[in-house]
Formats: sequence, structure tokens, C-alpha cells
Amino acid sequence: MMALLAVGGSWLYSIFWTVPPLLGWSSYDLEGAGTSCSVSWTLRTAQSHSYIICLFIFCLGLPILIMVYCYCRLLWAVKQVGKIRKTAARRREYHILFMVLTTVACYLLCWMPYGVVAMMATFGRPGIISPVAAVVPSLLAKSSTVINPLIYILMNKQVSRVVCVVRTVR
Repeated sequence: MMALLAVGGSWLYSIFWTVPPLLGWSSYDLEGAGTSCSVSWTLRTAQSHSYIICLFIFCLGLPILIMVYCYCRLLWAVKQVGKIRKTAARRREYHILFMVLTTVACYLLCWMPYGVVAMMATFGRPGIISPVAAVVPSLLAKSSTVINPLIYILMNKQVSRVVCVVRTVR
């Protein structure tokens, strides 16, 4: 039930931050090479600037803080279990730590270039970001939806066992 509430909450949060440009707080426009739509980063109005600052804080900064907090709590819980059972728990603790660091690093790798380019396009001099230069951060950001599941699949021992069983059956 809690997972369902979390997923529903994330959908509501995303709707909350994607609808305002449709209602006049900033706007949507073609992005980079003109192959997809995004917030109009180059619009030079106070409304647009305030929306972009809010996006940067609440859709990049806050998720990073929440992710780091949750993963720290997860590591703390695993460490508490590790105090009870030493050897296997210690290995599990390092495995989870590696998975957490990988997840956070990949999230930052995917979204920070996009955030930096967006801020440069918004507050830098006009034309500072060429359409070609804007494509790479956009593609990285879009790839983030694929990277997280891959991290969990590749680092989950249960999935590895299933893959090994499938290989031996063939």
C-alpha cells in the first residue's frame, strides 16, 4: 500500500510541476535540435525565470536530497543488522553501499548536465548553448529512466541467479 501511495505521490508531484507552463507560468517550446519539447529555457521573463529556478530546486535539488536521505537511512538499517550478524551482513552492507553510490552517481550524471545547460540557457547570454550542445544533456536526462532499473537488475543477486539458471537450462 505504501509503494502505491509513493508512486501516486510521485505522479501527482510531476503533474504539479508540468502543468504550470500550460497555464501561463513559463511555456513549452522545441528543445535543442528540435526533436522534442521542453520548458522554454531561453524565454527572458521574470515568470519564466522564477519557474526555472523552482524547477531546478524542486525537481533536481530536492529529489537529490531525498534520495541521499533515504539511501543513508537504508545504509543505517543495514548497518544495524550487520551489528547482529557480522560476516554475511558486512558483505551485504558493502554491496548495498556500492549500489547506492552507483545509483546516485548515475542520477547526477544524467540530470546535472541537463540542469546546468538549462540554467546557462536561461541566465547566460543568448545563444550560449548551441542546439547541438543541448542534445547530449537532453539524451542523458532521457536515459535516466533506463539506467536505474539496469542498476538494480545488474546488482541484484536474485536476478543474477535467475540469469545463471536460464543459461544452464539452455
